[in-house]
Amino acid sequence: MLNARSFIEHLRRLNYAQYAGVPCSFLKPFINYVIDDPSLDYVGATSEGEAVGFTLGAYLGGRKTVTMCQNSGLGNMVNPLTSLNHPFRVPTLLITTWRGQPGVDDEPQHVHMGHVTHRLLEAIEIPWLPFPSTEAEIPAVMAQVEASQQERQRPFALIMKKDTVAPHQLTRPPQVHRVKTATEFHPAAPPAGRLTRTQAIELILGELSGAEAIIATTGMTGRELFTAADRANQLYVVGGMGTASAIGFGVAHALPHQPVVVLDGDGAALMKLGNFATIGYYQPKNFLHIVLDNEVHDSTGGQQTSSPVTRFAAIAAATNYQNAHAADHADDVRTSLRHLRQTPGPSLLHIKIKPGSPKSIGRPTVPPHVVKERFMEFLRAHQPAPPPAA
Repeated sequence: MLNARSFIEHLRRLNYAQYAGVPCSFLKPFINYVIDDPSLDYVGATSEGEAVGFTLGAYLGGRKTVTMCQNSGLGNMVNPLTSLNHPFRVPTLLITTWRGQPGVDDEPQHVHMGHVTHRLLEAIEIPWLPFPSTEAEIPAVMAQVEASQQERQRPFALIMKKDTVAPHQLTRPPQVHRVKTATEFHPAAPPAGRLTRTQAIELILGELSGAEAIIATTGMTGRELFTAADRANQLYVVGGMGTASAIGFGVAHALPHQPVVVLDGDGAALMKLGNFATIGYYQPKNFLHIVLDNEVHDSTGGQQTSSPVTRFAAIAAATNYQNAHAADHADDVRTSLRHLRQTPGPSLLHIKIKPGSPKSIGRPTVPPHVVKERFMEFLRAHQPAPPPAA
């Protein structure tokens, strides 16, 4: 049986700086050790897919990452792992447990996934090894992980069996910071009086300084942002629907002095509402979340979402955002943006817009991995200089 300290301290020497995931009883001692050490950084996600989005954002911010889950959660990860990590060429050390291992008693819901865990990873082209069971195995295993990630720039998985890691009791108390959300609900615009998405994006860009990292959700939002202005500070989330806010939070968490703006959509935001709770819990002060809500799935033909009965600003207030605004008219949107840009977040601005996109709308022509590389270079160039040596 392996001591959690042995493995995690080896990762520290390899500069792994960010952990995130959803717990499993097999992972309990491992996660508890990370949480108990104030020099390590663990973010608990509400879903495994959110955790992948978060660690992708943290990687963009310069951190080597570990993403953890129970193997039942691999299904939740498949979409972002294949549609984000793969095309953007973003590695993470993926640690998944082996619930339902053949020959080991477990709950019935784990049996089938226990049979297919390894094949699932192979099907999505993620190489894997057994999680080391002794301290002596750690260097060789991690050498293979590092070599693969360096060569492929994509995730590598370690599969952890039951009782691999010795118990570690959690002793550090949780840190909870509850806020009184400042809300501003401007008069709603009738459907005919709403902005188009293009108008809203151009208005938002006009109010930003150019120093913000902008993450645009998959579908028409990213396409219209690219068409309006293709810039190095913009990341077009071409896949992983619902993870744009998690990616933005990952960037904001890794780089607390970097202003981050997420351009979300109603369908995408609804898909992973748990992201709101994670953001509200961890309180990134540099995070502005904008939901462009046209009440339909524009990219797939205009099918209605459930957003006509969803009050996103109220959800932000209920999940501990510092500020939650709703504005539809152009002047009100400008007023909110000017206030929120100068106010510590996390903040949310909900904008009702018209459905539809320009018929001439294009798609990003820059390959995702190139978008990633220039985005990371932008982030590196815009970080404050280190203090002079004493």
